[in-house]
Amino acid sequence: QVQVVESGGGLVQAGGSLRLSCSASGSISRFNAMGWYRQAAGNHRELVARISDGGSTNYADSVKGRFTISRDNAKNTVFLQMNSLKPEDTAVYYCNAQVVGGIWKNDYWGQGTQVTVSS
Repeated sequence: QVQVVESGGGLVQAGGSLRLSCSASGSISRFNAMGWYRQAAGNHRELVARISDGGSTNYADSVKGRFTISRDNAKNTVFLQMNSLKPEDTAVYYCNAQVVGGIWKNDYWGQGTQVTVSS
C-alpha cells in the first residue's frame, strides 16, 4: 500500500506565491519520478512539473520561470514552489509518485489540493 498526501493549497491573490508539499509513504522505499499535475474545472488533467530521482526536471511551458519543483529522496517528498501566480493557475493540484520496473510502471496519486488565484 502506498499513501500520497498533499498539503499547501489555498487562496492567494494574483502575483502571490504558494508552496505545495507531497509525501509518499508505504510499501515502496523509492520512487523513480514524482511530480505535480493539475486539473481545472472542465479541463483534462495536465502535467505541471516532474522530477526524477536523479534530479532531472521538466515543466509545462505555462509555468516555466515561475514554478520550481524539488524533492527529498530520503523522505520521498516533493515540493512545488509557485511564484507569480495567475488566475489561470487555479486548479486542483495532484501529486504523483511513479515506480518503473522494466516494462511496467505504477502510478500513485494523492487526493488533490485546491489552489485558487484571485485577480
